[in-house]
Amino acid sequence: MLDIENAVAVITGAGSGIGEAIARYWIGRGGKAVLADIVPDHLDRVRGELEAAGAEVAALVCDTTREEDNARLAALAIERFGKINLVVPAAGIIRDGLMISTDRETGMVNGRMSLRQFQSVIDVNLTGVFLTIRECAEQMVNSGSRGLICLISSTGALGTAGQINYSSSKAAMSVIPKVLTAELFRRNLADRIRCVAVAPGYVATPMVRGMDERALGKIVADVPLGRLIEPDEIASLICELYRNEALAGDVYYIHGGLRMGSRG
Repeated sequence: MLDIENAVAVITGAGSGIGEAIARYWIGRGGKAVLADIVPDHLDRVRGELEAAGAEVAALVCDTTREEDNARLAALAIERFGKINLVVPAAGIIRDGLMISTDRETGMVNGRMSLRQFQSVIDVNLTGVFLTIRECAEQMVNSGSRGLICLISSTGALGTAGQINYSSSKAAMSVIPKVLTAELFRRNLADRIRCVAVAPGYVATPMVRGMDERALGKIVADVPLGRLIEPDEIASLICELYRNEALAGDVYYIHGGLRMGSRG
């Protein structure tokens, strides 16, 4: 079992939502962290609050779609702390919309998802994740670090109408752990660096809690647990995946039973 105390996490999207929750949970158990976000104000707030509580953190404003930003992020972790033990690329966006929409009266197509709308999600949720884990994995190997790369998939990977861009990007997260585990195994590194993914359902982030009350009620009605998943519950799972070295190469769902009931 790995110990979180004094271990170093690199977390993107750490200025809000799931990324912020993971950072707080990790540091609350004695870990150190390098935090990244594209929004400076959000990043400064989280870093300031953690440092005020005595945490050892570094922070970098980072556009994860840029190779150079990801390289700087991974290098910062090594320069500041000498190792990387956990990588969580939590930065992500949504740009929902139907691939094609039709007029209710004529039945003819009156709108479609633009290439920009599709590509922007793929750029952040897939290409950005690839760049983050590639740069961090290289530093993990070269520094002799031991730990986990933990991707953030989603139950949306099973297919959600109106999210062909988002669902496609999250479905990719579901296969990457198997691919990376096989590649690391071939290079005799799989006993030292593991890769998994967690797939949350509907999460109680500020964005979701701020939804229209009726729409939110419909969402919760489909969750057998009867509520949204708390970000801390996801953070707790990730930390256990880090600690338990027998867990590798798979996707771990955390959704309160979503899609398991008669209305799934």
